[in-house]
Amino acid sequence: MEYTIRHFRESEYPLLEDFLYEAIFIPEGIAPPPREIVYRPELQVYVEGFGSRRGDIALCAESDGKIVGAVWGRIMNDYGHIDDETPSLAISLYSGFRRQGIGTALMRAVIGAYSRAGHKRLSLAVQKANYAVKMYEKVGFKTVSENDEEYIMLCEW
Repeated sequence: MEYTIRHFRESEYPLLEDFLYEAIFIPEGIAPPPREIVYRPELQVYVEGFGSRRGDIALCAESDGKIVGAVWGRIMNDYGHIDDETPSLAISLYSGFRRQGIGTALMRAVIGAYSRAGHKRLSLAVQKANYAVKMYEKVGFKTVSENDEEYIMLCEW
């Protein structure tokens, strides 16, 4: 599959809500939540006013002129919050584009983008049952804490 990774354009930021919904981990056999879940305050922190804060960076994977995946981060008090200097990440791909290496490429690209922007580390929260845990470890994330359901992971450079 041919794809390119690039920065989101400001006009494309509204697509982050679609990718936020796609980022919700749905365990096997569980019905997906309604699309409106992305409007809950605890999820809106990922997208509301995106591009207006220090630390807001969003990259996408584009194939045949269509955005098929996104990774974005911001300094926010979310599930993966470490401190007020460390951006937290969210990543997702449309279902037909998963497990093809695109997520790994997006993660490596966003680590590079944050490094060039002067940041020293990134965090994320991931459900323990999510297959993406292995990919996060492959690109340099390490578990720094956990609860019953998820890991908080950190990548430092």
